[in-house]
Amino acid sequence: MKTGNRWVIAIAGVFLQIALGAVYAWSVFRIPLSKQFGWSISQVTFTFTISIFVLGFAAFFGGLWMNRVGPRTVALTAGTFYGLGVFLASFSANKLWWLYLSYGVIGGIGLGLGYIVPVATLVKWFPDRRGLITGIAVGGFGAGALITAPVATRLIQTVGVLRTFAYLGVAYFIVTIIASLFMRNPPEGWQPEGWTPSEKETAQRATHDFVLSEALKAWQWWALWLILFLNTSAGIAIISQEAPIFEELTKASAIVAGGMVGIASLGNGVGRVFWAWLSDLITRRGTFTVMFIVQVLLFWFLPTITVPSIMTTVTFVILMCYGGGFGTMPAFTADYFGPKNVGPIYGLMLTAWSFASVFGPLYIARMRETTGNYSGALHFIAIVMFGSVLLPIIVRPPRRERSM
Repeated sequence: MKTGNRWVIAIAGVFLQIALGAVYAWSVFRIPLSKQFGWSISQVTFTFTISIFVLGFAAFFGGLWMNRVGPRTVALTAGTFYGLGVFLASFSANKLWWLYLSYGVIGGIGLGLGYIVPVATLVKWFPDRRGLITGIAVGGFGAGALITAPVATRLIQTVGVLRTFAYLGVAYFIVTIIASLFMRNPPEGWQPEGWTPSEKETAQRATHDFVLSEALKAWQWWALWLILFLNTSAGIAIISQEAPIFEELTKASAIVAGGMVGIASLGNGVGRVFWAWLSDLITRRGTFTVMFIVQVLLFWFLPTITVPSIMTTVTFVILMCYGGGFGTMPAFTADYFGPKNVGPIYGLMLTAWSFASVFGPLYIARMRETTGNYSGALHFIAIVMFGSVLLPIIVRPPRRERSM
């Protein structure tokens, strides 16, 4: 296959991720759902928590399934589940359990099955640009809310929150199905013409492809899982409450806050590409170290910000770090355990995202309900980020003797 054609697959993967990443615009639904049906902050936030929790486990099974049937079948199944789940959420009037089942469980299955496909596929097509391409592969997911947040806000005000789910579900289904048709693996043993890994790249990579059971016996897998969990917990706490935080701290209107969510969410997508690209230059370990240090400072000072433009900028950078974790970790995993089985190995690692989706959003929502403000929760996250700096400093590649 010609090298140029792999970029067509990459572009399709980005569009697939943009549709899936619309889940990050969930915060614009929080206030309308609470006002219309009387559900609490925690109850509405739990919908987002369920969808991301299910995503992590569905990604693992999607990775295993891809090894048997290929990426296209998994992606088509993902698009069907995701579009259907969001559409069915339009029938959630006064039925919180139905919202959890449709958007949370059914939609979450589609999210997980679809998310792992571009990641595991493109890392095989681009061994020469592993960091950059994994960032691009998930960059669309981070940018999904940029489009969805302002569109959903307008739709909610014109047609209502439930009908908005119906419209979005149909749109997601169309985009994901079309993008899925381009997904396929490279031929066995394929590599870019004229490319050979440098000595530096070879030193940072596994000498063979680990299988899942072998990877789980290495402490490095668990260290990477914890790094991803901590980085994700911080960012996803902000994402789950973005619009309410903006409205409360800056006194912005719902429309303005929705626009702020869209702009700040762009950082999620930019960060996935930027930090992943940077990790090719300063190593994956150095990248996570810098991201944790940046978040210590930003989370500590975030509660004192009242100017909308500054708040948007700071949140943009926080979400760059959040997205950077997802952009960098697939390459980190492929470096340490090989690209062949990165689907199930990284797919299982995404359970860190699942558990972070429980801890982060529910923690910040509960703190807001009990204290009446977001300051305590944001300061606690800053302290957690300070302790997290140690992990990327101490982690090292699996011993070459072990892998040989």
